[in-house]
Amino acid sequence: MAGTRKWMALLVFVAVVALVAVAGSLAATDSGGAYVSLRRPGWAPPQGLFGPVWTVLYLMIAVSGWLAWIRRRDRAAFLVYGAQLVANAAWTPLFFGAGLRGAAFAEIVLLWLLIVATVVLFWRISRVAALLLVPYLLWVTYAAALNFAIWQLN
Repeated sequence: MAGTRKWMALLVFVAVVALVAVAGSLAATDSGGAYVSLRRPGWAPPQGLFGPVWTVLYLMIAVSGWLAWIRRRDRAAFLVYGAQLVANAAWTPLFFGAGLRGAAFAEIVLLWLLIVATVVLFWRISRVAALLLVPYLLWVTYAAALNFAIWQLN
């Protein structure tokens, strides 16, 4: 891939992932206030941690997709990558917008599986791309446990 096109592709990946973040957050504009009003386990993070963590994770997700894209445009890998982005965007509206904590838990389990599948598929294309998704997988694992605990407490 030529130099300019390569960097333009990175901008496209960053823009797409940013749209995913915005789409999820628009469905629940007061998620911060809703979070602090919920009964949470003692190991729940402070509300202010989510923004910085997700900003870093979204950048890593975009760079991961871009690295895999410039190495090899594997249709199956990018279908799964796209599916995990859609699942990512769907969680916030379920959990905060609709207050469907059980459905959000089922959805985050699906998201977790899609991230694992993306890591496996990207591993064959670019190990760096796959490894960039590991912090995302770990955070979603933690978020799933938190989702389940909040669902049970509320």
